[in-house]
Amino acid sequence: MTETAMQRDRAATIFEKGKPGRRAFTPPAVDVPERPLDELIPRALRRKQPARLPELSEPEIVRHYVKLSRRNFDLDTGFYPLGSCTMKHNPRLHERVAGLAGHARLHPHQDPARAQGALALMWNLERALAEIAGLPHVSLQPSAGSHGELAGVLLTRAYHADRGEQRRTVLTPDTAHGTNPATVTMAGYEVVKVGTNADGGVDLDDLRAKADAQTACLMLTNPNTLGLFDPNIEEIVRIVHEAGATAYYDGANLNAIMGISRPGDMGFDIVHFNLHKSFTQPHGGGGPGSGPIAVSATLAPFLPQPVIVRHGGEESNGSHREFDLDFDRPKSIGRLRGFQGNYGCFVRAYAYICSLGATGLRDASEIAVLNANYLLARLRQLGVTELLPPAYDRICMHEFALSGAPMKRELGIRTLDLAKRLLDHGYHPPTVYFPLLVEEALLVEPTETETKETLDAFAQAIAEILSEARADPEIARGAPYTTPVRRLDEAGAAKQPVLRQAL
Repeated sequence: MTETAMQRDRAATIFEKGKPGRRAFTPPAVDVPERPLDELIPRALRRKQPARLPELSEPEIVRHYVKLSRRNFDLDTGFYPLGSCTMKHNPRLHERVAGLAGHARLHPHQDPARAQGALALMWNLERALAEIAGLPHVSLQPSAGSHGELAGVLLTRAYHADRGEQRRTVLTPDTAHGTNPATVTMAGYEVVKVGTNADGGVDLDDLRAKADAQTACLMLTNPNTLGLFDPNIEEIVRIVHEAGATAYYDGANLNAIMGISRPGDMGFDIVHFNLHKSFTQPHGGGGPGSGPIAVSATLAPFLPQPVIVRHGGEESNGSHREFDLDFDRPKSIGRLRGFQGNYGCFVRAYAYICSLGATGLRDASEIAVLNANYLLARLRQLGVTELLPPAYDRICMHEFALSGAPMKRELGIRTLDLAKRLLDHGYHPPTVYFPLLVEEALLVEPTETETKETLDAFAQAIAEILSEARADPEIARGAPYTTPVRRLDEAGAAKQPVLRQAL
């Protein structure tokens, strides 16, 4: 096949490759009596014409999906140091457990009496998350971290309303995740930004000036998105509580502190977890995710309903029913979704927690912090930080933020150019241009599941790209060269997406 023909084959859609009558499988003849179609499907629900589906052989189908899988970068392909997203390895054991028939084939409408195993797993997961957070009550309902944020802020609103208060603002640091201000707006509050001090933590004077009788809540990540643990955390929470507001902990960076410190012990009232970050539930295409929340006893009455409860006794028919769903929650904010949450995520997260135990969770966090500090030290050793200095030169936690401003001035390449060139070296780029307060930001999170050799090779790749850019910056500006598509107009793609490749 010539190169032109290969290009045409790659460009052709699955519909264009199919031919009428081609099959991957032909079922045997039906050996049961046929019934009139009107008895099976009401006429009003039937198609007026057959669905337009591609007709292909089995090899064509397999090749189609394999080719699609190769067009994306994933953790099975290589190192994925995406800052703030904790892209760590997802153990295959957890996939096998989640695929067991009792988990994968359980209908979400199943009566609780016939779903005792699932409810027991969810109950135990709630207890584990409560212990990790240092807060006694947990809801698994939220479907993602941002959904958990929304749940937390709605709990805050219900809490203040129950006290007869109508507060209107929520404080968020200028290092906050982008979902924080979006969540605040969705919940009907106004965002008030709190500044960052010279050490990369919350500016206490600014916080004191802005925490007042209108403040409903503070939303804070600790360690923050600069990868820094705030040493003033207890004072921060005290200021917020003295204003009568709740303290909300964004758990996106929990991977740095599991088993070491607990948000509840810091004084927080609400915590959300990202099971798809800290507890190895895979990320994927915007979901499925899971963002459970843990809360103090004060906020427990407002949790989403139903709540999983545990009790003894038997049903009238003699069947044992240890776990149930409690809908009698008069102060609840109501349901956040149709069912109890993304159950497959719960199975994987619970398997992870059971596999590691308390000591293992602490080890995971300590190694994540060690890997980040090692990688930063290795970049210094290679001279990379002369052009990519740390935004705040402190011991970091699980991630660190670099500034590409000197690189841009001296070499004429941007952080985006460096990120695109890393793809040609076989690495997914770190997060770029976040946090927003860092000029030409590069946020790197190596996670605990990567080896020293991987970190060394990644640091060497960055050093080589910078050396190459000194000789010819156009190489980085034109990157990537080895990916299925070349550099895209990312701003334009968001506004005018092209959903199929032109022939």
